[in-house]
Amino acid sequence: MQKNGTTRTLHTVKDADGAVTSRVRRTVLPSGLRVVTEQMAGTRSASIGVWVAVGSRDETPALHGCSHFLEHLLFKGTPERTAMDISVALDAVGGEFNAFTTKEYTVFHARVLDEDLGTAVDVLGDMVTASTITAADVEAERDVILDEIAMHDDDPDDVVHNLFAHQAWGDTPLGRPIAGTDASITAMTRAQIQRFYRRHYRPDNMVVSVAGNLDHTTVVRQVRQAFGRGGFLDGVAAPTPSTQSERARKVNPGEARTIRPQEQVNLVLGVKGMTRTDPRRYTLGVLNTALGGGTSSRMFQEVRELRGLAYSVYSFASHHADAGVVGVSVGCLPGKYAAVLETVRNELAKVAAEGLTDEEVERGKGQLKGGLVLGLEDSGSRMSRIGKAELVHDELLTIDEVVDRIEAVTAEDVATLARELFTQPELLAVVGPTKS
Repeated sequence: MQKNGTTRTLHTVKDADGAVTSRVRRTVLPSGLRVVTEQMAGTRSASIGVWVAVGSRDETPALHGCSHFLEHLLFKGTPERTAMDISVALDAVGGEFNAFTTKEYTVFHARVLDEDLGTAVDVLGDMVTASTITAADVEAERDVILDEIAMHDDDPDDVVHNLFAHQAWGDTPLGRPIAGTDASITAMTRAQIQRFYRRHYRPDNMVVSVAGNLDHTTVVRQVRQAFGRGGFLDGVAAPTPSTQSERARKVNPGEARTIRPQEQVNLVLGVKGMTRTDPRRYTLGVLNTALGGGTSSRMFQEVRELRGLAYSVYSFASHHADAGVVGVSVGCLPGKYAAVLETVRNELAKVAAEGLTDEEVERGKGQLKGGLVLGLEDSGSRMSRIGKAELVHDELLTIDEVVDRIEAVTAEDVATLARELFTQPELLAVVGPTKS
């Protein structure tokens, strides 16, 4: 573990002529705030993300939805800037900025021209460390979030995945929807949100990741200035060892159904998966991609192309610190529901018994590698990669190292994992117009 107050170079990548094309460096400030940068040759943009290790799974029932509520409120103003000032500061330089909340972390991010990176650092630093969270802003944003909850409640794909998570983990933070409920958001007070803010938005609970045309030393100086307001960076944090379990927690097999007056039936059929640090996650990546990750995948071909049973069908793998699920999601006409469910079950049973063909495995590996490399062509995706790796993973691999791990996956590895996963008790969530 790197000591506070030190800087380390994690990776340096050079081209055939010896010129540096990418360099990743990490500085841990005395307060525990981590600053990770990736210098990218040949770019004119820069992206910054402030990653906070708090999400919906850190909430009590009374605070259900607080992380997402707080994400909205941090855009509403600080002692130095109004909400309009925050928007104007980045709009004036053509920047893009936004935020999102997950079950395990919250991220505020911006992308600007390299020459305007200092502005982005200053604005985001001000937002996350000095938000005023006024009573008026809480009331105004409460209505916005209730509208957002209603919007998600009108989307059957969101509803069925929330139902699936609740079936998997029950009435626990991991099984609840990220945005909260009408009841929890309506009852939440400004004082509760303020206490949650001060408890979780600490320097030692944050990572600032920046990628693009940059100088690491300059970025660290900008972060010190922007995040140092009001003594936020004062004090020295002691490194704390990770207490996360590497064993995936149990899921609750069974069925959950919700009747909705809609034209389609949406279903998710899945099983217990693996944690985000499981070394077999690369094997699962290949399996998931070949099973339902594209138009050549097993599920797409069987369900849509050969049988014409559904328009939308895909597989997914969801990883958390101590939990995971793997599943298949389908939307179909009510009259085709039984055939869809039978086909998906049969294909999962076939993969569990026989694995995938060598051709499917190679195709899955190629698709996974291509998606990885092509998805990292801009500063925003590079910023996300290093930020997420620093916050939630034990290691930051180079892209070549990730590609090598994918390439090392064999058909036998895939068959072994498929047999382990798809012989487990299943979870089924269904949202549709009738019980049948």
